[in-house]
Amino acid sequence: MKIQEVINLIEDFAPTRYAEDFDNVGLLVGRPETEVTGALITLDTLESVVDEAIEKGCNLIISFHPIIFSGLKKLNGNGHVERTVIKAIENKIAIYAIHTALDNQFNGVNAMISEKLGLKNRKILIPRKDSIKKLTVFVPHKNADAVRNSLFKAGAGNIGNYDNCSFNLKGSGSFKPNEEANPVIGEHGKVHFEEETQIGLTYAAHLESKILNALFTAHPYEEVAYEITSLENENQHLGMGMIGELASPTEETIFLKQVKKTFNCGCIRHSELSGKKVKKVAVLGGSGSFAISAAKKAGADVYITADLKYHDFYRAGNNLVLADIGHYESEQFTKNLLHSYLTKKISNFALILAETNTNPIKYI
Repeated sequence: MKIQEVINLIEDFAPTRYAEDFDNVGLLVGRPETEVTGALITLDTLESVVDEAIEKGCNLIISFHPIIFSGLKKLNGNGHVERTVIKAIENKIAIYAIHTALDNQFNGVNAMISEKLGLKNRKILIPRKDSIKKLTVFVPHKNADAVRNSLFKAGAGNIGNYDNCSFNLKGSGSFKPNEEANPVIGEHGKVHFEEETQIGLTYAAHLESKILNALFTAHPYEEVAYEITSLENENQHLGMGMIGELASPTEETIFLKQVKKTFNCGCIRHSELSGKKVKKVAVLGGSGSFAISAAKKAGADVYITADLKYHDFYRAGNNLVLADIGHYESEQFTKNLLHSYLTKKISNFALILAETNTNPIKYI
């Protein structure tokens, strides 16, 4: 199996189309046509992780965080990023990073946190608005079923828990083929009216090339009349953070102690306790101060995240408890998520969970 084939499987699960604009995801080091001898799955890529890959015969590192985040101007080994990249190149080890593309998936990073906390009735905390498109196409009546079914097969027409969703109108279309045309219906130089069906359906933005290929393959016309519109609708299955409910209300101190034990936290930094029981919990792996307002608006009793600053804790107010459990601690189970997914898809080489602890923060 080539590296590109592994990438295709990862991006079926977490399309890089949905990574945040500031991020740097994808194949960062290496060539996609290289044959894979083994893959090491890690949260971070450090020199010690590259050493572990060498030791275990892996020529691909699948990392959550990107080792190259901003542009590299030199490769002289002065910093840990440069040294890591140099060592990977010298040992012909490729590095792939998924980061916020996986953060934004419904079954991604925050689903793992929610699962560890036992949260039910989960919803995306901040749904995305730039991920849904609408296709409108005009098809002869007799070909409408074939075109519609082809689009459904390609992934169009899925809305939440429903599939094969479309809206259809019947009308009359007109066209006049010129001398260079090769019309399936109609004659050169003559206006032709054809009874047509207007089909409208939505699709996930990352599927666009697949959807259009299905359309052009199934549609009978030489020139296909279609329109694509980007929608502002919120995608309830894509976005940052997650909110859910505990099976039963729990005292705040008891809940926070459970969180500390579950995530093996050195400590939990939290805002003032409200004195009420915890039922609704919002989570966001990694740096999550930007979502405090969203957690309050969603009615969360506790918001679990990381990297909160001093003044962030003032934003908690009287009804929300902010809990900073640590960046590494909040995302530590992400590599298990990737490993579990890929082992169901790949069986012809080793997929190994990295043993190296990459947490740069220590506690006394």
